[in-house]
Amino acid sequence: MPKVLVSFLLASTLFSALPGTVTAAEQGGQSDAQTSFLERYTNAAQDVILQGLKLVGVRYRLGGNDEDSGLDCSGFVRLVFKDSIGTLLPRTAREMSEVGQRIDSSQLKPGDLVFFNTMRRAFSHVGIYLGDNHFMHAPRTGAEVRVESMDSSYWMKRYNGARRILDGE
Repeated sequence: MPKVLVSFLLASTLFSALPGTVTAAEQGGQSDAQTSFLERYTNAAQDVILQGLKLVGVRYRLGGNDEDSGLDCSGFVRLVFKDSIGTLLPRTAREMSEVGQRIDSSQLKPGDLVFFNTMRRAFSHVGIYLGDNHFMHAPRTGAEVRVESMDSSYWMKRYNGARRILDGE
């Protein structure tokens, strides 16, 4: 199946599974209604998420910076932010953990960076938060860019924090 079709199907499935009730105040006075996942977030967050989902299935490569040869976690995040909104991020997960606004896990929004300790050191892994406790990332050698739940015990034990890069979120 072509990668674009797989990404579209994944995005459609993920977005339709997420809660979508928005209050009248959030809609600027309109009545309560079900809205799509993408309608609830800024254009920048939409662009980041859609660009990341296009890369689902790209193979992992340590030190990888491009889609054709493979991506590591920070290479994936860097490429997504550069290609979607033109933001240049530092090269490593550790360096990324020092930019943007530090946020509490209860305040996570789609497009935020989430960090994990996967190599016995803080901020050794990074991904992009999607909402509903899911994130996308390039996990490890032998794997591909994918979406995972942060509710799994593996990720819960290793969570280090989050940063907001997108302005006005």
